[in-house]
Amino acid sequence: MSVMVDFEKEVREKVSEALASIGATDVTFVVEESSVDGVDLSVPCFTMSKALRKAPQAIADELAGLIPAAGAIHSVSSVNGYLNFNIDPAVLVKGVLDDIVARGSDYGSMPASGLTVNVEHTSTNPTGPIHVGRARNPIIGDTLARCLKKCGHEVVTEYYVNDVGKQVVVLTWGVNNVSDEEAAQEAEEHAKSIGQNEKERDKTDHRLVANYRVANKRMESDPAVKECISDMLRRFEDGDAEIIDTVRHTAEIMLDGLRETLSSINVALDRYTWESGYIADGSARDVVERLKKSDYAGQTDDGAWFVDLKDFGIQGKNTKFTFTRSDGTTLYTTRDLAYHLDKFTRADRLIDVLGEDQKLGSKQLCSALEILGNDRMPEPMFYAFVSLPEGKMSTRKGVVVYLDDLVDEAVARAYEEIKSRRSDMPEDKMREIARIVGVGAVRYNIVRVQPEKQFIFKWEEALNFDGNSGPYVQYVHARACSMLRKAGDFTVDTDASKLTDPYELKLIKVLSRYGSVLKAAGDEKRVHVLPAYAHELAAAFNQFYAAVSVLDAGSRKDARLTLVDCTRVVLADVLHCLGMGSPEEM
Repeated sequence: MSVMVDFEKEVREKVSEALASIGATDVTFVVEESSVDGVDLSVPCFTMSKALRKAPQAIADELAGLIPAAGAIHSVSSVNGYLNFNIDPAVLVKGVLDDIVARGSDYGSMPASGLTVNVEHTSTNPTGPIHVGRARNPIIGDTLARCLKKCGHEVVTEYYVNDVGKQVVVLTWGVNNVSDEEAAQEAEEHAKSIGQNEKERDKTDHRLVANYRVANKRMESDPAVKECISDMLRRFEDGDAEIIDTVRHTAEIMLDGLRETLSSINVALDRYTWESGYIADGSARDVVERLKKSDYAGQTDDGAWFVDLKDFGIQGKNTKFTFTRSDGTTLYTTRDLAYHLDKFTRADRLIDVLGEDQKLGSKQLCSALEILGNDRMPEPMFYAFVSLPEGKMSTRKGVVVYLDDLVDEAVARAYEEIKSRRSDMPEDKMREIARIVGVGAVRYNIVRVQPEKQFIFKWEEALNFDGNSGPYVQYVHARACSMLRKAGDFTVDTDASKLTDPYELKLIKVLSRYGSVLKAAGDEKRVHVLPAYAHELAAAFNQFYAAVSVLDAGSRKDARLTLVDCTRVVLADVLHCLGMGSPEEM
């Protein structure tokens, strides 16, 4: 148990005892972290007002008079209807530092919950590279999964591979029928039309886009090609093993390129689930038969089946949720139902990271799951798409910007910045740190904004070494490492009497909050609070570093070095949860 958890428990007990002393044993209350500077925990008294028939401030005043400053409670006060508590600084200092020293990178982690959480993210169509607009999906999903693991859950990250449908069949035809010469010519012509050279990047997901474009043109101009692709689609839907295997092979080739992109931003998924599997095993067909039997099922004039969702809060033209085409074949929506039913057999909690354009689809999915008798629902986590300002690396004039482009530019810019600061550093070391800093800058800058808020990626924010940015946090971690290298060996000292400066206490209070931040970022799906905390911790360390001497601190030296090391440990873990590297020098 952490010192702040113990403190909250003590506050809860004392408030309960005070309420009991005035005959209010049935009155409920909450203990929360205070947003007021100089206050650690608060009990809002507004919800007690009706039961006690008193004004909130009067209740706070009365309870404050009944609770002595004893144990871990350093002071009790009542302000504006809040009962406020401060922890004893000595208890805080020793408790936090002892906890970090003992637990290391496990500090802030919660005990095993016994729950399995499935986080589905990315799941981009395997027909081309990941577009920069959807860069938020893998970064948010991966950060969330890392935080959920710290919350004590068994976490499985999953990519739903959309290997069914016209796009991927057209790509498959193109891979198998378009010659290398045709593809190269198409790539060259396309590059000229948009003013860039696409042949520079030799990755499968980039390279095969030319095959896809040629196949599309041939399908539009050649009836025989169009019929061939239509036949492949029909055979796929009928469960033809040969066609399914052929298309899956193409999708696997594309996935190799997508995995390379994800790996470049420190994202790795535990499981890849194939949409075609739900056709092959008959589960999509089972969903169709179950929905047909429901009271909400109906057919259009051309024979397509749907369920009417007007009773589920869906309005207008979107009330009809179609689950088969007129020829009886299933749709993506049908297979998505089968997929979620499968996931529910494998996890206690499902989280789907989705673009904002999927809000209606997610609501329809949940309504259909309810019709199927499901009592559990997936939790959608929506994000707004990333946009870029006009100019270089923009999407103007039809130029598609990929996540690979963004990462490469970030690393290149980080290299120039490091080169200007550290001309003494060996070239290979500069390149290594530039990769860590550039990738970290992209991840931090994307996750720091609340997912549903609109977001424009700006280089001056992402690679600012002095502001709310990834490089700033990484630089502070490197500074702590540098101080510890200069100090050499030291003896761990958590004596609270040696750490009494206001800046030391402020830093330790920030360290004490790490567990609650992880809980908010993970269990409550508020991943944007983690970079905010990282910046707060880095800023508190810099203030401490500027305010007190560490290496020339006499009898306080070991205690202050212990605080530096504890901050380094927590900063490194925060960076890990953000999917960022923690360089020891910059």
